[in-house]
Amino acid sequence: MPGQDNKAVIRRSFEAMNSQDFSVFEQIMAPDYVNHDMPSPAPGPAGFKQVVGAFFAGFPDMRVTVEAQLGDGDLVANRGTFTGTHQGEFIGIPATGKQVTVKFMDMWRLKDGKAVENWVRIDMLSLMVQLGAVPPPPGQG
Repeated sequence: MPGQDNKAVIRRSFEAMNSQDFSVFEQIMAPDYVNHDMPSPAPGPAGFKQVVGAFFAGFPDMRVTVEAQLGDGDLVANRGTFTGTHQGEFIGIPATGKQVTVKFMDMWRLKDGKAVENWVRIDMLSLMVQLGAVPPPPGQG
């Protein structure tokens, strides 16, 4: 069942992130892989490693938890959270030492068992509030 196989490939990508075994990305991503929402300076696994590496530079203990996963043909969608401690600079924000929990949703397209495209939505407002970079929305402080 291709949909089930594709879901397993994407689960493997999250397991690789959590173990910080970035070599796995070479096996599961096409050379021309592109992330449409988190542009990287390079295509393919190298670019994905750079994006993930930026998160780990800011949150070295980052863990990704997939709470739900759906697969249909060549598409796989996930809903989950990432947690971590802000111990290094992240998008220009110096380390705060604060713990964060951030929600995300993403969709991947696979071809021949390899990731070729990805779209990601991370709750960046919540992350910025948790880091103290922006004030909470009215009524949520």
